[in-house]
Order: sequence, then structure tokens, then C-alpha cells
Amino acid sequence: MTVERTILIVGGGTAGWLAAAYLAKYLGVREGGPIGITLLEAPDIGIVGVGEGTFPTIRGTLRFLGLNEAQFMRDTSATFKQGIRFARWVDGGEDDSFFHPFEAPFPTDGAGLVPYWLLQDGDRRPPFAQAMTFQQQVTDARRAPKRGPEGDFEAPLNYAYHFDAAKAAQALAARARELGVRHLRGTVTDVALAADGAIAHLVTREYGAIAADFYVDCSGFRAELIGRALGVPQKSVKSILFTDRALSCKVPYEAADTPLESCTVATAHAAGWTWEIGLEGARGVGCVYSSDHMSDDEAEEVLRAYVAPHLDSGVEPPPLRKTAFDAGYRETPWVRNCVAIGLAGGFLEPLESTSVVLIEVAVGMLAELFPHDGRWDAPAARFNELMTRRFENIVNFLKLHYCLSKREEPFWRDNRDPATIPPALRDLLAQWRTRPPSRFDFALDLEAFAFFNYQYILYGMGFETDLSAARAAFPQAEAAQKTFARIRAYGDHATKDLPAHRALIRRMSQISALGKVGT
Repeated sequence: MTVERTILIVGGGTAGWLAAAYLAKYLGVREGGPIGITLLEAPDIGIVGVGEGTFPTIRGTLRFLGLNEAQFMRDTSATFKQGIRFARWVDGGEDDSFFHPFEAPFPTDGAGLVPYWLLQDGDRRPPFAQAMTFQQQVTDARRAPKRGPEGDFEAPLNYAYHFDAAKAAQALAARARELGVRHLRGTVTDVALAADGAIAHLVTREYGAIAADFYVDCSGFRAELIGRALGVPQKSVKSILFTDRALSCKVPYEAADTPLESCTVATAHAAGWTWEIGLEGARGVGCVYSSDHMSDDEAEEVLRAYVAPHLDSGVEPPPLRKTAFDAGYRETPWVRNCVAIGLAGGFLEPLESTSVVLIEVAVGMLAELFPHDGRWDAPAARFNELMTRRFENIVNFLKLHYCLSKREEPFWRDNRDPATIPPALRDLLAQWRTRPPSRFDFALDLEAFAFFNYQYILYGMGFETDLSAARAAFPQAEAAQKTFARIRAYGDHATKDLPAHRALIRRMSQISALGKVGT
């Protein structure tokens, strides 16, 4: 079939190659469909693979692309992620820790278990996540979320991945080329606009003019098309989310058999937090901070102190990479025949690993809304509305982590200032004083996080919901206690039945190398 419409993606990385592979698969490029896709990648811009966290949605995306799970994990140095362990976020103490699992609370009939947990003695009840699901027990024991034979992307527990971002881009690029995407290496030197303000063509150093019907800007923070050429501004949320810098590095494991975490570890410090992501061969570590509350030198001291226990004496400290970012997003990421995906469309901060899931959401919407007839106004308006609402809601969720802290450093005190808390979140927090977060608080198509994600953060950080006035409405306390006991028993069994995380990663890598895994 003759190609009738063309798409030009500017920029590689996770955003560009995921967009290319997904659109090629969805639009049937390899099968000779009417769409042709080219990806133009700048030859002088590299990707630093210090580790990237993902959402469980990534499994469905990789399955759709036709990738083999074990092979993808081997190619990207990936490990399993079952949630996030937060340390020192509440009061900064040594024992200050809570878990945000990927599993929803254990399903029950009626009102569920949350009210019965809230009505227990606050000094004697177990932590919220530990009571609601046995995933914390599995993660604390450094167990994998699956045994291995379940099949690609399937498991008894919900999970995502940690992977090396540079290697992930390479794996997605290979798949995109298999699906019919044309790959060019070149540098954009100019963007020519048509009379109506749409993009007419790009000018490149290597190929001269390159034209397409539709352009996808995946050029990262540079925002070559949406920002520099089309002049679409970014809405700052700096007044809500204060962090704007990150230092990152890779740290080798002490030994080849060092136990491997199956969650991200987020440890709060005086002006932000550090992340630790366990890749197959090294730890990806970073320090996120607010430059208004901490200098670059102080942040480096925080990160050096964090990695020091993992380095043998005499070992040279790893080099650090500094990234500056402005928390914000474009309210109109789709303008005429150009849409921005990934960092070009917006970035908030690394907390809760929202970067990749926002790429997934944007690419999925673009695929379904793609203007085959060339009329982009209506799909652009819908795309912009949905992406803006999603960014707004993620801002609220991220702010929740900061405004509930009781830490006394200026950064944390400033985060508790009501003037920095969005009105919608302030209203919900007021309601949640007398009832837990509910599914009716959120429209699912506009959310990256469900109501139970809010519950995990609220009650992990010690938020108090007073249900005493409604105690009579929850008469099944004895049955609830039996269910809590069953969850603990399931956790005990799972920690014995599931393999050690590192052992499963090693086994999957070996099997993948032999070419024996696949569906």
C-alpha cells in the first residue's frame, strides 16, 4: 500500500523510541499501512543510564509491542519493582519508614478493610500497607513478585521494572525498526512554519529539508519543535513542587550476590530526597533537591554520604551528573500538526516515577486520536485537555508526600504552608479527616494514581482520619480481623514460596541468553 501520511519523530531516548514503536505497531506500518514513520535522532546527544523506575502499566505496553520479557530485562539490566519504600519522610528518625506497594488493598465485600484499620488502636495496629497487602512482606524479604514459570508479564503480585534508560532506548529502537520505523541520525538547524502556523518542514545539517504531515517532539528539555519553533510556553509549578535539581551516579554492588531490593528506596533529607534503584549490575543513586533550600555543594555532600557505605575503602567515588529541571508542563502540548511527548511536554520531578507512564499515556492517546484525515483541531483539543488534567492531578499527588511531613527543616516547613498546597488537594485533605479516600474522589481516565495510592501515602505518613462517629456502621470487626490474619499468613507463605529477587533475575537472564523464553 502507498504511504499516504507521514510522521516524523524528533528525538530518540525512551520517549522517542517508545512513541515510534507503539505508533508503528498500532498504525500497522510494517504491514504496509498508509502511515510512514521516521525518527530523527541527534547524533551528539547521549542518554545517561543511571536507572529509571516505571509503573505496572509498562508490562501491558511491552506486551503490546511484542517484546519478550526476559530478553527485554536482560537487554536493559532490568529488575523488578514492587513499589517504593519511603524512609525519613515523616519525622526524619531512624525508624521512620513506610511502603507504597503496587498491589491494591486486599479485596473484600462491602466497605473493605480500610475502615476497620482506621478504627483500631493507632499505637497497636500494624502499618497500613503491611495490613492491607502482603506485598510489603515479600519486598522486605527481597523476594521477586513471581516464580518465573507464570509467563511473560504475568505474576501473582503486581509489578513494574527498574531499567537502564540508555539500554531501554536501544531495546525499543531495535523493536521500532523491526516494526518498520525509518531511523535517521541528524541535527535540526531550523524549523520552517507554514502560513497557518503549522510546521512545514525541518532543516537538518545532514539531509537538508525534511517534511512530514505530522511531527512528534521527543527532543527532551530542549523542546526543539513545541518550545523553540512554536513558542508554546510551559506552566511552572515551582510554587508547589520545590525541587529543581538532581545529582546522580552509579554505584557497584559490594559483591556479585548482594541481595537485590525489589522496590525503589526514597530517603528524605533536609531539602529533598535521594533515590536508590537496584539494577542488575549496579545501584542507580540520585539526590533530588531544591536549589532554594540547598546548594549544589551541600547536595553533593548528601549524595556522597549516602553512597559511602557501599564503597570499599580506597575506591574512587563515582562521577556525578547534575541535571537542572523546571517543574512544569505545557497546557497545549499538541498544537496544529505537532505534539510534544516526554520531557518536551513536561516534567515534574522523579518522585513516584511518573515520567515513563506519562509517555505511555500520551503515546496511547495519540495512537487512538491520530488525525488520519489531516484535521487535527478536535483531537488536539481533547489530547490537551486530558494531558493537562493528568499533570494537575499528579502535581496534587506528589505534593501530598511533602505537605504531610512533620520534618522541621525550612524545605519541609515551606511545603506545609497552605499557600503552596493546591486548593483541590486542600479540599480533599479536609474531607479525608472524616473519611478515607474513595474511588468517587477521582476520574480514572484522568489519573495516574488510584484512590488507594492516596491511602498508602496518607496513612503511611500518619494522617489521621477520625471514623469514631461512624463506628456503628462497621459491625464486622471480627471478620475483618480474620482477614488481616489471612493476609499475614499469605505473606508468610509467599516469602517462602517466591524466589530471592537476585536469583530470579539471574535465572531469567541465563534462560534468555539461551533463547528458551518466550510466548
